[in-house]
Amino acid sequence: MENLGKLVNELRKLPTETQWLEFKHNNYTPDMIGKDISALANSASLYEKSCAYMLWGIDDETHEIVGTDYDLQTLKKGNQELENWLRSLLSKNADFEFHTVQMAEEKRVGVLIIYKATNQTVMFDKVDYIRVGSYTKRLSEYPAMQAQLWDKIRNSRFEERYAKQDMKLEDALRMLDYSVYFDNCGIIQPTDFAGVAHYMQQDEIVVRQDNGLYAITNLGAILFAKRLSEFPRLSRKAVRVVQYQGNNRLSMLKEDIGNKGYAVGFEGLMKFIEALIPTQEPIVGALRENRSAYPILAIREAVANALIHQDFSIPGTGPVIEIFEKRIEITNSGTPLVDVRRIIDNPPKSRNEKLASLMRRLRMCEELGSGWDKIVSSCEFAQLPAPKIELYEDSTRVVLFSEIPFSAISIEDKLWACYLHACIRQVEGEQLTNSSLRERFGLKDSSAGSISRLIKEAVSMKLIKPLDSSTAPRYMKYIPIWA
Repeated sequence: MENLGKLVNELRKLPTETQWLEFKHNNYTPDMIGKDISALANSASLYEKSCAYMLWGIDDETHEIVGTDYDLQTLKKGNQELENWLRSLLSKNADFEFHTVQMAEEKRVGVLIIYKATNQTVMFDKVDYIRVGSYTKRLSEYPAMQAQLWDKIRNSRFEERYAKQDMKLEDALRMLDYSVYFDNCGIIQPTDFAGVAHYMQQDEIVVRQDNGLYAITNLGAILFAKRLSEFPRLSRKAVRVVQYQGNNRLSMLKEDIGNKGYAVGFEGLMKFIEALIPTQEPIVGALRENRSAYPILAIREAVANALIHQDFSIPGTGPVIEIFEKRIEITNSGTPLVDVRRIIDNPPKSRNEKLASLMRRLRMCEELGSGWDKIVSSCEFAQLPAPKIELYEDSTRVVLFSEIPFSAISIEDKLWACYLHACIRQVEGEQLTNSSLRERFGLKDSSAGSISRLIKEAVSMKLIKPLDSSTAPRYMKYIPIWA
């Protein structure tokens, strides 16, 4: 946050501490700070403030600057840095930053900026707190406030919050590459700021505030920022691309962290990834073809999915694309809102609905739930191993593989490929057969026996089932277990 000295002086003008502001002198008791972060973050949401604050070095009665002797970033709890200790006990959605400001007469003031609770209440050591007057209390002791808070949190969307505010219209628009909006949407770009602002406001990319100034929303910044670094709250959401030597993370060859909004930088990102992927140039007839080790369509859809479906409430993380010799891993924060086994046939769900809708209109993705159909189908067409979805506590990783001989694919991955093949055939109105699965893996008729054993194992694992169990074995067809 800019102008911290001005912020301190503005907060000092308030007559008393509030539900979203607390003054301290030198009290850095770790438990107290943890509870207050929870309480202030929750109170900021309840009272519709974007941030709450703790100031050290301010007299809590006179609000005079008395200075502070300590720095939150250098204090420790035992052998652990205090900030790391706090983050380990606070819930994942707790987001805060600490600054030290040099004020008049060489007195230092510590400023802890605490961003409002999003998605859920902020908890400290598995307990959520709230400010009641100038006191920190357990939220469970105030059920009426608890209900109001949860109502505010449920109705708060990441896309609608402000990434930058209190700007003149011209200054706000200069931070955005809005030409991408008009080009991709097929709209003739207006020649003046007022005309541009009309469209920007219609899609809530830019919002006119009550004071007559303008704010750029998170939706506008994350998609159209010329430089994400100008939006500190979003800079960590930039896409990171890393290329490694071999199939482990021991030796990094290249790293690039994007600094453009997703819509502005998407095509450049795809070209950069494509340039790092191994290619072959087989001669077909008299022509030389350039053939990628991975289907570009699958990479494009997987990257777009990672951008759209990430959980923006988890601070300090952004989409990561890691390129190895034999695979590509695409990781984003948050876990899917649908069962991964039903990711092909279930209707789409997105935690960022406005982002998904606008990205569809910008032709960066489809909002029809067909992204995974394309990923799986393109891998099948290239006869590559099936893409995997790996779930972790607060992140999702999609893995795309380059060509691997059938004999070298693990039984687990063969079963997953068999299941996905059945799902794709089902949504296309067809069924899995021994012949279709052989074709999917690029195997000859002589491999019918090994494919029959794989199908039998998939049936026993309750991944697929016979369409008609009374059919003769050679004519047997299979469908997903959910069909």
